[in-house]
Amino acid sequence: MSRMPWHGVVVATALPFRDDLSVDLDAYAENLRGLIDAGCDGVCPNGSLGEYQTLTDDERAAVVRTAVETVGGDRVLAGVAAYGSMESRRWAEQAAEAGVGAVMLLPPNAYRADERSVIAHYKAVAEVGIPIVAYNNPFDTKVDLVPELLQQLHEAGYIRAIKEFSGDTRRAYRIKELAPELDLLIGADDVLLELALAGAAGWVSGYPNAIPHACVDLYRAAITGDLQTALPLYRELHPLLRWDSRTEFVQAIKLSMDLAGRHGGGCRPPRVPLLPEQFDTIKADTLRVLPLEDQARERKQG
Repeated sequence: MSRMPWHGVVVATALPFRDDLSVDLDAYAENLRGLIDAGCDGVCPNGSLGEYQTLTDDERAAVVRTAVETVGGDRVLAGVAAYGSMESRRWAEQAAEAGVGAVMLLPPNAYRADERSVIAHYKAVAEVGIPIVAYNNPFDTKVDLVPELLQQLHEAGYIRAIKEFSGDTRRAYRIKELAPELDLLIGADDVLLELALAGAAGWVSGYPNAIPHACVDLYRAAITGDLQTALPLYRELHPLLRWDSRTEFVQAIKLSMDLAGRHGGGCRPPRVPLLPEQFDTIKADTLRVLPLEDQARERKQG
């Protein structure tokens, strides 16, 4: 099967803002080029790491267009989450018009939707005709896309892959039993190795925003079963990777980006700055692993 926009290392991109918190599309494009140069396979604009909830409609559309123009639509998996199905469908239509290869869709997240509502939601967006990656984040949406529900959505033709963020690695095997053709994507950085070994087809990732070369090396080793390479690297990176599953994940990853010389910066409200102890911990862990990032970059360039 040819590579799909959700295969490999697909970075859920952080969005840089200027000092006045306006969107800096030039810095964003520079970040995107750096990710592809580092070996990442694609990008996912307008995910939660991209602070899509805080963007105006014009800003959100411009982010998608910038991604397509910078890396090519076949490398773009655009987030189209919204409170209502009509709005998500509109964003899917905008993404299709911009030329993206696929979209990523959360279940309804304005309330705890029941199963019939979830199915109707994915059906409505699937009618746009663009491939959909479902995103299971039961912590934030209060809706759990359990394997049996994923089976229904896949068999109906509404979804092609699942970004699994529940942290329950046992689900990988149940999903494969119920829907063997549904691509499983690693959805949380701190279960990368476990889900890679379980047969994941991709990683919708956070920390490659800051340390892409090392993360690409980790993913490639993990999916090929090269534990001699993957396990020690995973242990070294895990103190940072686990921030991807914490409330302050955007602030943490943007701080690491700044320390790595990439465009991170501040966040739009209501996100607030890290606490001093959080800042110090993330800074220390980032500086500790930056030599690994430099070594990975040098190997690629050599």
